[in-house]
Amino acid sequence: MSNRPIRIAVSGKSGCGNTTVSTLLAQRLGIQVVNYTFRSLAQDENLPFAQICKEAEKEPKWDLLVDERQIMKANAQPSVLASRLAIWLWKEAELRVWLEAPLEVRARRIHQREGGDLEQTLLEETRRRDLRDHNRYLSLYGIDNDAERPADLSVDVSQLKPEQIVDLIAQAWKMKNEKPL
Repeated sequence: MSNRPIRIAVSGKSGCGNTTVSTLLAQRLGIQVVNYTFRSLAQDENLPFAQICKEAEKEPKWDLLVDERQIMKANAQPSVLASRLAIWLWKEAELRVWLEAPLEVRARRIHQREGGDLEQTLLEETRRRDLRDHNRYLSLYGIDNDAERPADLSVDVSQLKPEQIVDLIAQAWKMKNEKPL
């Protein structure tokens, strides 16, 4: 096995299970999970979460600050970084994983997590969220998260339990880091 620190980036659109999978993977590997968000930033800056969200709609500094801090935290020690842009932004990642699922599956998962009207509200809101995120990433970084992704492993999570996804990622990590004979 390699002596390099474990650095795994996990990305995917909302509702794909990034946070759940990253947390379970980090627990299995005995390393930290980094999931630094606007909520984390609000806490660190002692500002209301709603204020940061509102300002972030017009001011890119909040996105840039979140991304900068999560990379800094992930680089500090062996980590799993859970972020929609981790596979693009974390240059030091040794393994990049993209989680994906159809819109309907993601909306159903968001519904289970947050409640609401699945048929109309959540499908439409998930579509709008995807479009907002897509436009923001394109504007800030020139990243088209609907195009080809720089992932070592892509996993369709539609039919898998989080533990099964973690198994696949752990296996990919092991294979990538075994020394050749």
